[in-house]
Amino acid sequence: MTESTLHKLIDESTGNESNIRQICALREGETVYCDSWKGFKSDSALHVMSVTKGVMAVLTGIAADKGFIRSTEQKVLDFFPDHTVKRGEKTIYDVTLRHLLTMTAPYKYRSEPWTKVCTSADWTKAALDLLGGRGGITGEFKYATLGIQILSGVIENASGMKCLDFANEYLFAPLGIPAHVSHGDSSKEDQLEYVMSKSPRINEWYSDPAGTVTAGWGLTLSACDMAKLGWMLINGGTYGNSPVVSEDWIAQMTSPIVKLNERFANMYYGYLWYRPFEDRPVFAAIGDGGNVIYADPEKRISVGVTGIFKPRIFDRVAFIEKYVIPLAESL
Repeated sequence: MTESTLHKLIDESTGNESNIRQICALREGETVYCDSWKGFKSDSALHVMSVTKGVMAVLTGIAADKGFIRSTEQKVLDFFPDHTVKRGEKTIYDVTLRHLLTMTAPYKYRSEPWTKVCTSADWTKAALDLLGGRGGITGEFKYATLGIQILSGVIENASGMKCLDFANEYLFAPLGIPAHVSHGDSSKEDQLEYVMSKSPRINEWYSDPAGTVTAGWGLTLSACDMAKLGWMLINGGTYGNSPVVSEDWIAQMTSPIVKLNERFANMYYGYLWYRPFEDRPVFAAIGDGGNVIYADPEKRISVGVTGIFKPRIFDRVAFIEKYVIPLAESL
């Protein structure tokens, strides 16, 4: 596989690769492969869907390193002392940050109530109102894009900074990722356009009417931005000469804590990051449309892949391993 062969394969694809817009691979922190398709440039930003969750896990670690968060065993409500718990609700008092980060927090719904939360004035408060329930804490994995919104509120209340400012100062700037702005709209029509957009976006992050960024989706990045983030994690939390997040947090975040089912390709889950293989230390942040940060600590290679919205793409890690890693190793 050569660079031109891979470019042609994606350019002419009518299958799962047809929505790919950028690929960037770093080996030992140096860019060895970078390409883009369909009018996108290497520095174009795209909505990377649930890769946003992985970024939130890193931000939570930075907050912990700085002492804003004492432990993942802290109760969620510690960070929301003014929150009024609904009458009769008891389970919420026992929910910890670890439950949020591992997707084992309980919620009072069968399917995520997007309209209820995303038309509210404060999405974090609306998400808190969903937390808990009569079933108690079971440790069962329950994927919750809306529930993760609580983490944005945790970081803001713990640090005294808006989550966007926190990310810009403590994560994006040290990695040379452009400063992001708040998207600033939250209408139903705008949310749909944001998710379905097929054009490059500015460096932005979707936000609720209170100005708090969405924690489960909504961040835009380029593939090179994502590869930088993956490399920083491989490199023990340091990028260049800048320490970003502790090795201890990275070890916790990328540990295989929860075994997932076939819906999630039987992977393992850490703190909002996936472990695709039981016998290899590869970890990944994965979003809809095949948006991925892929990191292999053994080969010292990180890969970012962006794609416009296309449902049911579950094989991007396999694609990276089949095509991108061998190419990166050969360059």
